[in-house]
Amino acid sequence: MGFLRCPLSCHREKESQSRAQAQAQAQAQAQAHHLHSDSSCLHSESSNSLASQPSLPSVPSLTSQSRRHDQAITTHHHCISTLKGHSSYVFSLALAGKFLYSGSSDKEIRIWSRDPSRLETSNDNGVALGNGAVKSLVVLGDKLFSAHQDQKIRVWKVDNDSPHQKYKCMATLPTLSDRALKLFSASNYVQVRRHKKCTWVHHVDTISALALSEDGSLLYSASWDRTFKIWKTTDFRCLESAEKAHDDAINALVLSTDGIVYTGSADRKIKVWKKHEGEKKHRLVATLEKHKSAVNALALSPDGSVLYSGACDRSIIVWEKDTSSSGGHMVVAGALRGHTKAILCLAVVSDLVFSGSADKTVRVWKKGLQRSYSCLAVFEGHRGPVKCLTAAVDNYNGRSNSDDDAAYLIYSGSLDCEIKVWQLRIQCV
Repeated sequence: MGFLRCPLSCHREKESQSRAQAQAQAQAQAQAHHLHSDSSCLHSESSNSLASQPSLPSVPSLTSQSRRHDQAITTHHHCISTLKGHSSYVFSLALAGKFLYSGSSDKEIRIWSRDPSRLETSNDNGVALGNGAVKSLVVLGDKLFSAHQDQKIRVWKVDNDSPHQKYKCMATLPTLSDRALKLFSASNYVQVRRHKKCTWVHHVDTISALALSEDGSLLYSASWDRTFKIWKTTDFRCLESAEKAHDDAINALVLSTDGIVYTGSADRKIKVWKKHEGEKKHRLVATLEKHKSAVNALALSPDGSVLYSGACDRSIIVWEKDTSSSGGHMVVAGALRGHTKAILCLAVVSDLVFSGSADKTVRVWKKGLQRSYSCLAVFEGHRGPVKCLTAAVDNYNGRSNSDDDAAYLIYSGSLDCEIKVWQLRIQCV
């Protein structure tokens, strides 16, 4: 197990099927243009996030038809390693310092060294095992938060001092004390099914996304139960729950540095939430409606001025903050087109946007002049849909990054059960 050299050429799945059967079905469903996302599929584990829908003719393309504004840029990319170890779908990735964490559909969390010169040689780099597929991971100091298909969030004590140390589960959210405090008051109960109620601190379906506030004091979770919740990262109490935030499963959640929350759903909508000073709860401030199929992924530019959304319509919509309005709402700038199947994941580093798709590729987009974008590279090599992405500046290349010569490491997890590590170099000549 570990890094294997790779040739240079190089939301919602049926998670209970065998690997061979599930991969075959996922690929077949990724090609089925007639599948639609609706609320009847919320609890059926069907592959709606892999179903590709027609593109968006009403949204103008931002992809440059010529490369005039990029004539002075050259790029080099290749797959430097393939991480093998997971025996099932790779659903989530997270970077933390010198390590990469990965979560899979077989409940396992693994850790990998990010240093290409330190190839992992042990057969035991699994650090945690939960109860349910690992859908999302975030790291805060010595805490690792994992979101699971069994409707729970688990908090693990990070210990990387001893090699192959198994992490200790510090808490499972909602905690026992949190549940007990809400148990005896009728006002704490919400309707979750036609004939079922539970306290508002519970998620009642797969938890699909996690995000941390800028200061690390709050953890946000989104779920297929159509809610998002906010938790303290110190005592793990649930502070707030946005009930019926969407009309269908929430697949993605991102936070802006100014505290704005964006949620993307299978109901085809992106909703914008904010808690104003003096208010106790977030309230809906805007609804972004341009996608014609399930929204699977969201990502924000570092300054929060640009939002990217990916959906089953094979397009990435670029939303830009309207500085002329007092509210600074997001408006459509256009769409990035190039993928041939559903967009499943997005990541942003600096002025680059990375997108992973059911077409088994990763694309790299760079903003040019006058809102135009160009596709700098297409990473090919995965044998299944690319389900998760993360990226960072490459600090291991032995060269200092500058405006004229920058290098990046991109990590992609796939339904082929592998993680690939790509190196991208961008030079201005």
